[in-house]
Amino acid sequence: MPLTLPDKLPAIELLKEENIFVMDTSRATQQDIRPLRIAVLNLMPLKITTETDLVRLLSNTPLQVEISLMKIKSHTSKNTPVEHMQAFYTDFEQMRHMKYDGMIITGAPVEHMEFEEVGYWEEIKDIFDWARTHVTSTLYICWAAQAGLYHHYGVPKYPLDKKMFGIFPHQPLLPLHPIFRGFDDTFNVPHSRHTEVRAADILKHKELTILSHSEEAGVHMVMARGGREFFVTGHSEYSPLTLDTEYRRDLNKGLPIEMPRNYYRNDDPEQGVIVSWRAHANLLFSNWLNYFVYQETPYNIEEIK
Repeated sequence: MPLTLPDKLPAIELLKEENIFVMDTSRATQQDIRPLRIAVLNLMPLKITTETDLVRLLSNTPLQVEISLMKIKSHTSKNTPVEHMQAFYTDFEQMRHMKYDGMIITGAPVEHMEFEEVGYWEEIKDIFDWARTHVTSTLYICWAAQAGLYHHYGVPKYPLDKKMFGIFPHQPLLPLHPIFRGFDDTFNVPHSRHTEVRAADILKHKELTILSHSEEAGVHMVMARGGREFFVTGHSEYSPLTLDTEYRRDLNKGLPIEMPRNYYRNDDPEQGVIVSWRAHANLLFSNWLNYFVYQETPYNIEEIK
């Protein structure tokens, strides 16, 4: 698909090397087509890495997609160059009047904190509420999924005894649901988190539907409002070496960390990674874009409500 990205975004050249078709804004303006407008609120520290991971997956359908990168005003990224943020990201306040076909809100490295203790919590709540009337379908990932479930439905999170870290098998609970079109009976998903949400709390809310789970990793995907909200606790967007980078980083810092499970060949980091989640990651994002964004959003984007 032609994926429209801001001119000179680093992800463009990285993905062209993988033979992924992307266009910069200058070329896209010459095409007579209304692209799907997707806002990405990127709360991860290594923003260029996360941008590239998400763009890679959003590129795998015949739909034309235009990406807008959102940032919050109440937090300054310490791990991404200021020049990059100024060139490619826009404050939420400047995007508030816009409407979008879809939105992705990423995880954030703040899960050890209570939600109310997070410095940008008030702004995040404002964005969550805004998305309900300005976006056709919103995909909440990892910490954002927990935060969205808490803000909208009061679902609490719980600390884990040890980090949920590795690649875990999952099962669809509603295998005929469109989000699982093309999925196998079991599919793998990366997880990297210190907290969890529990099915017992989610099932108290008739508005929420648990779509998939893992015997080891617990609740995976929850749907609300007929697909206008998806809350996903795992990281299907992760590239092959993301968990390896996290593992070696924590080892070098002397932090308590176990080897990511079901990840390295023969459980030996020196033998490399077995990638077992990429196909279903592509299906997840393609199905979301097709069935819950493209087929649901109005042609006149201003009619979203």
